[in-house]
Amino acid sequence: MPTSLHLLAVAPPQLLPARELMAFTLASHIILVPLGVAFPFITLVMHYRGLRRKDATALLLARRWSAVMAVQFALGIVTGTVLSFEFGLLWPGLMGRWGDVFGVGFGVEAWAFFLEAVLIAIYLYGWRRLKPRTHFLLGLPLPFAALLGAFGILAANSWMNTPQGFSLDSEGDPVDVNVWKAIFTPMFGPQYWHFVVAMVLTAGFMVSGVYAVGWLRGRRDHYHRLGFAVPFTIAAIAAPVQFVLGDSIARSVFHKQPVKFAAMEIVWNTDTRVPEYLFGRLQEDGTVKGGLKIPLLDSVLAGFKADTKVVGLTSVPADQRPTATQATIAHWAFDIMVLIGSVLVLLALWYGLVWLRRRRLPASPWFYRSAACAGVGSVVAVECGWIATEVGRQPWIVYQNMRVAEAVTSTRSTSLWIMFGVVVVVYVFLFGSFLVVLLKMRTRWRLADARRATADTHPESDSPYGPRPSPTAGDVPAVGPGADRHGGDGP
Repeated sequence: MPTSLHLLAVAPPQLLPARELMAFTLASHIILVPLGVAFPFITLVMHYRGLRRKDATALLLARRWSAVMAVQFALGIVTGTVLSFEFGLLWPGLMGRWGDVFGVGFGVEAWAFFLEAVLIAIYLYGWRRLKPRTHFLLGLPLPFAALLGAFGILAANSWMNTPQGFSLDSEGDPVDVNVWKAIFTPMFGPQYWHFVVAMVLTAGFMVSGVYAVGWLRGRRDHYHRLGFAVPFTIAAIAAPVQFVLGDSIARSVFHKQPVKFAAMEIVWNTDTRVPEYLFGRLQEDGTVKGGLKIPLLDSVLAGFKADTKVVGLTSVPADQRPTATQATIAHWAFDIMVLIGSVLVLLALWYGLVWLRRRRLPASPWFYRSAACAGVGSVVAVECGWIATEVGRQPWIVYQNMRVAEAVTSTRSTSLWIMFGVVVVVYVFLFGSFLVVLLKMRTRWRLADARRATADTHPESDSPYGPRPSPTAGDVPAVGPGADRHGGDGP
C-alpha cells in the first residue's frame, strides 16, 4: 500500500472533516485579513493627504473608506471568532496540553480586536463631530492596533512551527513556561514581517483594483486617479520589499524546519547540488513527474553556492514527514506564491518607471487590466502562503512535539461533516451580504456624487460621514484646486 494511503487509513475518522472545516474557515477569514490589518493605514494616508494638501476629494475618499473598513471589520470579527472557537472544539488536544504555553498570543489578539473596534467607532463617529486634526490624531492608533492583532496570531503560529519556552515533565506535559521565549521564537520575526508586508501589499492592490476598473470604464477624473494612485503606490513600494522578505523567510525555513523546506521544494534525498523544480509532482518513490527542472538552483538559493547540502524528506521516518501528496501541495502553493509575487514586482516596476520618467500615471490599458487583476492575484498569493506553511509542517500540529492526529477532537466524524456544511452555508450568506452592502454603498455614493455635480456644491457637504458642514477657520481645509467633481464608480 502506498505510504499516503496507509497513513490515511490509520488516521482517526475525525481528522479529515476537522481539517477541512478548519481550512475552509481559515481560507475564508484570510480574505478579510489584509483589509483589517492594512486598510486603516491606507485610509489614514489618504486622510493625511487631504488635510496636508487641502484636497476635499482625498477627505471624501478617506471618509468612504472608513465606512467600508467598519463593515469589513464587523464581518472579520464573526469569522475570526469562529476560528477561535474551532481551536478548542476541533483541536482539544492542542489547547489542553499546550494552551498555557502559546495561548498568550490569542489573548493579545483578543485585546487588539477590542481596541481596534473602539478606535474604528471613534474614527467613524468623529467625521462630523471632531475638529479635523483632532479626528486624524485619534485615528493614528488604528494601524498599531491592527499590527498588535497580527502580532498575537503570528506569535501563536510561529510557536507551532518552532516551539520553545518550556520543559517537559516525565509525562510529556509542558512545565517551566517562559512566555517571552514562547512568543519570540526563531520563526516569529521572519513570519511576522513577511505577513505584515503581505497584508499591506494585498490591501493596496485590492483597493486600487476597484479604481483601475473605473479607469478602464472611462472614469478618469481626480476622484478615480487619487483612489487608484495612493493605495497602488503603497503596494508598489511594498512589493519589492516583500520579495526580499520572502527570500529571507524561505532561508529561515531551510535552517529551522529543514523537512518542511524539503516538502516545499520536493527534495527526496539529502544531497548537494540539488536542482530546483518549478511545479512538478512528487511520486511515492521519490521521483518528480512533470515540471521544469533547473540544475543546481535549489542549493544555490538555499545557501548561495552549489555545494550547499539540502536535507531531503527521507532524512526522517515516513510518519514524521509530509506525504508525497502533501509535499506536492505545499510545493505548488509555494511556487504559485512566488510566481504571483514576481509578477507584482514587475507591475510595481512598470508603475515606478513611468512615474519617474513622466511624473504621471501610466496610460496603457494593459497596465490597468493588470492592476485590476493584482488584487485577486495577491489574495491568491496569501492563500498559497498559508497552505505552504501549514501543509508543509504535516504531520505536526506542534512541530516535532505533537501530531495533528493526536490533537483532533473525539466528536463523531458525521457531526463534523454536518458542522462543515452548516458553516459553508452561513459563510456564503455572510460574504454575500457583505457584497450586497458594499454594492449598495457604492450606488448611494454614485447617486450623491451625481446630485452634487448637478447642484455644483461642495463635495464634502450633506454627507453622513463627512467633516462638519459648518467648520470654523482652520478646522477643515478649503477646497483646493485639485478637488475636482467626480462620478465615483467605486467606494
